[in-house]
Amino acid sequence: MRAEIQNIVAEIQKSLELLAQRMDYETAPHRLEEFNARVEDPNLWDNPENAQKLMRERQVLVDAIETYESIKTDLNDNIELIELGEMEGDEEVVKDAEEALKKLRDKAAEKELEALLDGEADANDTFLEINAGAGGTESCDWASMLARMYVRWAEKKGYKVELQSETPGEEAGIKSAAYKISGHNAYGWLKSESGVHRLVRISPYDSAAKRHTSFSSVWVYPVVDDNIEIEVNPADIRVDTYRSSGAGGQHVNTTDSAVRITHIPTGIVVTSSEKSQHQNRDIAMKALKSRLYQMELDRRNAEINAAHEAKGDAGWGNQIRSYVLQPYQMVKDLRTSYETSDTKGVLDGDLDAFMAATLALKVSGKSRAEAQSDD
Repeated sequence: MRAEIQNIVAEIQKSLELLAQRMDYETAPHRLEEFNARVEDPNLWDNPENAQKLMRERQVLVDAIETYESIKTDLNDNIELIELGEMEGDEEVVKDAEEALKKLRDKAAEKELEALLDGEADANDTFLEINAGAGGTESCDWASMLARMYVRWAEKKGYKVELQSETPGEEAGIKSAAYKISGHNAYGWLKSESGVHRLVRISPYDSAAKRHTSFSSVWVYPVVDDNIEIEVNPADIRVDTYRSSGAGGQHVNTTDSAVRITHIPTGIVVTSSEKSQHQNRDIAMKALKSRLYQMELDRRNAEINAAHEAKGDAGWGNQIRSYVLQPYQMVKDLRTSYETSDTKGVLDGDLDAFMAATLALKVSGKSRAEAQSDD
């Protein structure tokens, strides 16, 4: 077996070891038996919330076991094929098995990262807010580019994307937009995107073709499910209704159906303007609870809390990532030092590598650049 393939096998084996550790593979069969016994209890659904929670926990364990065993089986099968092909001098069999191992390495690495998404709300759906920073038309256009980027990313993941509210820019782009993105681990993946994003390019709105720097902020909050209790005192909120309109004054509502809720103690403001007033109120309340829950998560996590306290305005010194389109092509995350020259791919939603680097950073406590300097 070639040295390159031996290294790939070693990487897959390392991923398998980490997957086994994350789910405690030695006790997994016993825990699954316990889950199955509880599922067969005829009184299980007397408490629907507990039953749903139990079913979700069971499914997570089932998926973890199946993923581990599938990767392990594929690894052993392809190693045997390579050994058999080498013995019989069948280069085609060897080549096919080696290609399969390369793909399996990528799959194992992805599943290893997904196993890190074990925070209290990581598996939940998420709200994503985008706000243009100072800079007028330039920042509004940049905000719309970010919105497109995240929608493309979510669609590639197979997630459901719902526009909750949008405020168009005066000349182009958007001043702000809020989305609900639904799918397994949506919050866990997207939470690393919270922060200020900086764009450098030659402005299409500048007749002198000068370079411009624009800023927009992205903030991500988990959708609070039924198992997380967040109480909101009615005396602490102010509810306003207003008429909403789309870009260019289209789709103007004939009634004041849009809803804005202000949480007075914290100053949090949430809006929804895409459905009926009743639905908008329900959506806005869920968004408010998610924001309040995020604040609680921040208090539990000193690092995240410090980042939120220091986030400041969408401008210089606060950015987490830079997107440079001129004079050269580069997207660089300032937290992990991960970078790529494929700016088009990133703006088309190829964000997994950035998210994975941030997840790995939270586990290892060091950036990729620092890790490389240790080698």
